[in-house]
Amino acid sequence: MVSQKSRCETVQGLSSLPPERATPACLLALSRGPWTIENRLHWVRDVTFDEDRSRVRKGAGAQGMASLRNLAISLLRLAGARYIAPALRRCARSDPQPLSLIGLRL
Repeated sequence: MVSQKSRCETVQGLSSLPPERATPACLLALSRGPWTIENRLHWVRDVTFDEDRSRVRKGAGAQGMASLRNLAISLLRLAGARYIAPALRRCARSDPQPLSLIGLRL
C-alpha cells in the first residue's frame, strides 16, 4: 500500500541575482535548465537509438556515430518532429523524406 504522506524539502543555494530578479520562477528555471539537454538529446539517444548497446567503441567510431545520431535528431527537430522515434520510422518508409531534410529533392 502506498503511503499518502507528504514531505517538505528545503533547498538552499547562492545566486548573484539581485532579490528583485531572483523570483521563485526564475530560480526554478535556472535549476532545471541543465536538464533540458539530458531530456531532449541524451535520453533520445539512449532510448530511441539504443546507444548504450552500440558495439562501436574503438577509435573515432563512437564519436562519429554519436555525431550522426545528433545530426539525425537535429534535422528531425528542425523539420518539426516532436517525437523522434515515429519520425525515424516515417523516414525509413519514405525514400525522398530523409533527403528532403538536408535540402535534396528527387
